[in-house]
Amino acid sequence: MGEFELIRHYFAAAPCARAGGAVALGIGDDCALLSLAPGQQLAVSTDTLVEGGHFPNGAEPFLLGQRALAVAASDLAAMGAEPLGFALALTLPANDEAWLKGFSDGLNRMAEQCRLRLIGGDTTRGPLTLTLTVFGSVPVGAALTRGGARPGDLLCVGGSLGLAAGALPLVLGQRQAEPAIAVPLLAQYWSPSPQLALGQALRGRASAALDISDGLLADCGHLAKASDCALQIEQSALPLSRPLVTFLGLDGARAAALSGGDDYVLAFTLPVEHLPALQAEGFTVHVIGRAVSGSGVQLLDEHGRDITPAVRGYQHFPESP
Repeated sequence: MGEFELIRHYFAAAPCARAGGAVALGIGDDCALLSLAPGQQLAVSTDTLVEGGHFPNGAEPFLLGQRALAVAASDLAAMGAEPLGFALALTLPANDEAWLKGFSDGLNRMAEQCRLRLIGGDTTRGPLTLTLTVFGSVPVGAALTRGGARPGDLLCVGGSLGLAAGALPLVLGQRQAEPAIAVPLLAQYWSPSPQLALGQALRGRASAALDISDGLLADCGHLAKASDCALQIEQSALPLSRPLVTFLGLDGARAAALSGGDDYVLAFTLPVEHLPALQAEGFTVHVIGRAVSGSGVQLLDEHGRDITPAVRGYQHFPESP
């Protein structure tokens, strides 16, 4: 099967590739065409996943399709954007039709969950690499950014932390666990749910936001730097699930939550007055600290002592000592 037949068979014919809504023209031409309503801005983000780095060799293609799009769509949630479409650049070592069928099915499943339409892309031969570009819309001036936190704001997260990092020993075959523990951990790793509704609800409320991909401490460091303030995290307030604590122990669960990464949960700063309304609307909001004057991120124990660990999160290119 050649490149163009491959695209037609596995991707252009997928339900998520149908034009509609903001997608005026999808797959089949040199460019896709997106129609934005008046007063809307286009939000764009690109993520690349490489086999052996971002996911293990030989990963199940259906699960990989889900995960790849969820990771990219989480950036739209972090900006408070409404999903529109996505493009896929797929580098394959070989033309494996069984793999392509599984991958496209998983991709379509997540696309339907996120209300994203496949609008184009490219295929090439080489080491397995997935590059996804997502497009969303947000009212002019309403996008969430990393740069608005102010001293006195609450520091919040939109769900439990550390589950995906806790799943790594299971994903890599290093450990086993009973289903009650393994299922929620593996689900967060392979099929995270981008918090799109929460992101849109935070427009006009949150002062700054991002999604947690490299670890809570590392990503809060980005937010603190962009906002020119400091963030204090209370260790006792970290939202840890029972399966994670059972699997890793309390210390291990805290380490996974703080530095493990791959949560794809929103972290945001929020003026105190907006918290009750968000909770009344049914959104899960955990207050884990606050913004203060200064710089950087501090982890505080129950006595208010600084216990910030040296390892703060994942880096593709660690800084030299």
